[in-house]
Amino acid sequence: MAKPSPTPDTASSVALAGDLRITLGKLIRRVREQTQAHDLTAAQKSVLLRLERDGPATVSALARAESVRPQSMRVTVGTLETMKAVTGTPDPTDGRQTLIELTAGFRKKVTEVRAAKEDWLFRALEAQLSPQERRELAAAVTLLQRLADF
Repeated sequence: MAKPSPTPDTASSVALAGDLRITLGKLIRRVREQTQAHDLTAAQKSVLLRLERDGPATVSALARAESVRPQSMRVTVGTLETMKAVTGTPDPTDGRQTLIELTAGFRKKVTEVRAAKEDWLFRALEAQLSPQERRELAAAVTLLQRLADF
């Protein structure tokens, strides 16, 4: 099967993909700079976000959701417990199980970190973009959401 020859639209999309990747990466780094650096691994962040979004879960359920072995998840959860980010309580329906959930202190910290990031982004939007550009960006966010959901 012959590979189709590139069209101007294809070349434009290739360039757009590269520019978008670089620009979004830079923006994400700038937003992250607005808070203190945390020594969280990608696995720890993923577990914390899952617990925040979905609520308490057992280590086994977290392992399945994250596609890792339960032993690996126990290590991740243990580290998060040491950091006082999560706590375990007995499962009311099965006393042999422990439900892992975010601590109140960590929830507060997450809220504060998000507020700092959003405050920086709000100030950047106000300082760098005109009202018309902010409307255009709002429309672009809808398109970015569609790409993220692909």
